Amino acid sequence: MSKSAETNIFHPNPTPLNTAILVLDECNTLSFAATVDPMRAANRRAGKTLFRWQFYTATEAPATLTSGLQINGLAIEQLLSCDLLLVVAGFRLKEQATPRLLASLRRLYDSGASIAAIDGGPWFLAQAGLLDGHTATTHWEDIEEFSIKFPNVTTIRDRFCLSGRFATSGGASPCIDMMLYLIETRYGADLARRVSSAFLYDPMPASAQRPISLPRAIHHHPQMTKALDIMSQSLDAPKKITEVAQLLGLSTRTLELTFQSHLQATPQAVYLRMRLEEALRLATDTTLPVRDIALLTGFSSPTSFARAFKSAHATSVRALREDR
Repeated sequence: MSKSAETNIFHPNPTPLNTAILVLDECNTLSFAATVDPMRAANRRAGKTLFRWQFYTATEAPATLTSGLQINGLAIEQLLSCDLLLVVAGFRLKEQATPRLLASLRRLYDSGASIAAIDGGPWFLAQAGLLDGHTATTHWEDIEEFSIKFPNVTTIRDRFCLSGRFATSGGASPCIDMMLYLIETRYGADLARRVSSAFLYDPMPASAQRPISLPRAIHHHPQMTKALDIMSQSLDAPKKITEVAQLLGLSTRTLELTFQSHLQATPQAVYLRMRLEEALRLATDTTLPVRDIALLTGFSSPTSFARAFKSAHATSVRALREDR
């Protein structure tokens, strides 16, 4: 978690928080739940109302989540004010960033609201010009495009970050971390712990978002998390394992033993897996040529990339796209 300035809702305050939740079409169902359920659990565990919320959508029509679940709400332009606006989004971000919606976001910010954006939500804040001069993050899949599209925003890979009256986070799990942090700073660590226990959720330590999921115990091993962060940030130009070890102040042998102990795999194997998982995402979610996907995941030879991709995913990029 990064914090460039104190966000006004993130400080001790026993009063209930009036919250509006803007749900966009094709937002991830888990991200939606990660936004709402911590507030529900906080109210239940506290035995009183700490969060009041109401759902809003971009227009009068319901928002349809990726699961097909529909969320009914008032049109966001009808919201006059709130303490906190939560913006939950996932796919079709450019298409949904209409002038009407962006104007509503600017108006609510000018009214004094704090705004937290989840998953694809930061895109709308940046498109509205609200994040200029601020630090922000978004879902790891969109970070590179986000940083290029919005050069006036300092884009980081943290799970969530605070900047002025803005809070931004990646997907579902980082959103839970952010909501627990809000509960802790506003209503106390004991309540945050009890809410976390209600979900059997172990909050992640501060770390970058990565393209693969790993056992939760790994996230509490500083050397492993730093090694994985180094790898995830250099998928297009893979570092030698000796260089990764040097950056950690370890011998190559010690790094190899640490990976073997915790992941039952060599650093080279984990690094390759990360690159090929990113290649699968690019093959599935973009129309980039195979040669570009190969270069973006550290393969200088299209032939070696094709061989590695098929070995990992039992198909080729072309076949994968034809089957969609």
